[in-house]
Amino acid sequence: MSPKTVGALPYRGFFILSIQLLIGFNHLLAQEIKGDTIPNTVLSAQVNAPFVYIDCQDCDHNFIRTELSFVHYVRDPEMADIHVFVTTQETAGGGREYQFSFIGRRAFAGTDYTLKHYVGQNATESENRNAIIGFLNMGYASFILQTPLGARFSIEYKRDGRDSVVPEINDPWNYWVFQAYVGSVQLEMESNQTKFNSRWGLYADRVTEDWKFRLRPYFNYGLVNIQAEDRDDPVVSIQRRHGFDSYAIKSLNDHWSAGLFGTYLTNNGQNLHHNIVISPGIEYSLFPYKVATRKAITFTYQLGYGYHDYYEETIYGKIKENLFDHQFKGVVNILQPWGNIETGFSGSQYLHDLSRFRVELYGQTSVRVFEGFSLGFQTEYSVVRDQLGLPKGEASLEDVLLNNANWPQIFFSEALLPLLTPLAQSIPIL
Repeated sequence: MSPKTVGALPYRGFFILSIQLLIGFNHLLAQEIKGDTIPNTVLSAQVNAPFVYIDCQDCDHNFIRTELSFVHYVRDPEMADIHVFVTTQETAGGGREYQFSFIGRRAFAGTDYTLKHYVGQNATESENRNAIIGFLNMGYASFILQTPLGARFSIEYKRDGRDSVVPEINDPWNYWVFQAYVGSVQLEMESNQTKFNSRWGLYADRVTEDWKFRLRPYFNYGLVNIQAEDRDDPVVSIQRRHGFDSYAIKSLNDHWSAGLFGTYLTNNGQNLHHNIVISPGIEYSLFPYKVATRKAITFTYQLGYGYHDYYEETIYGKIKENLFDHQFKGVVNILQPWGNIETGFSGSQYLHDLSRFRVELYGQTSVRVFEGFSLGFQTEYSVVRDQLGLPKGEASLEDVLLNNANWPQIFFSEALLPLLTPLAQSIPIL
């Protein structure tokens, strides 16, 4: 098939739907109590102790139950009097911010609050675990003090003898955090073919209360060498996909932010020699940013200018061009006791020809139906009509299979996939 024969700009559609039946078997059964199997001895000793469900992926649950044994831990959130979400996000200094969200249910309905704790990048695992215990203990206290069990609690203040004013810390890096990564390095060798793929790059981030900066160069290199029996010379494909992402975002208030985004990309498989895009943008958050780790609904609009330099002349007779586009994004991330929602959409469009656009949708939802069971859905859908860089001339099947060239594509696919996942696995929303 030759790109020359395509009368209209091609588009590409993709759709996946999956239904998950989540059967929960918590691997931490010790000391967890199922509603109708609570021993009489426990009921008589701690009849007033609340039932707690901890929604935390990286917590040491055994350690928590051992150190804070004055409450009942359950594996079903519907049985809980207190639902605790523990989420984390990276801080400017390279450490992590823990956010403990306590949600009261049943007799404690209406008692909801959040505690925050900062862990330095040099903190040990033991220090992290002890800090989590301390903040869970403080969170439990406000609930337990509402019960007769509260008479057994006391509050203690530990004075360290130093001045109560915390001195300002001099940060020699001025809030910059650098992180190098190697995403993957793969090497496959067979008698008649060799494959090599690698991804690596660098993150440089600076985050303060008012500003967020990122500089991210990345590199992708792939090689395929195939020796066919009917050919003297091997078939060789070399893929290079390198780029640079950056942004500077200013927080305007609890709901609005504005920023400038810049990207650079070179990709021989997509006929992109140099692709430079600069886009100012603005974002609105329905909820305050301070609760974004547990619930976030955001809308972003960007207006961009792009310089496109191609390796080969395109099917539209261009070797380079300057284009303006705009894009709109919406993201929903909700983490609640009844389940979680993670979904979003994005749409982009070239302003010189509004028929050249791209739409992408994705979604993942998990709803707890009853004890031990949760129903989940996953969807993906995309329509692509902005393949402006398709090279002129014939693209052989060999080139397409080796990712040396792209064909215009028109396709739609659908899949229904049942999946099994433990109910105890929680998905943090960042």
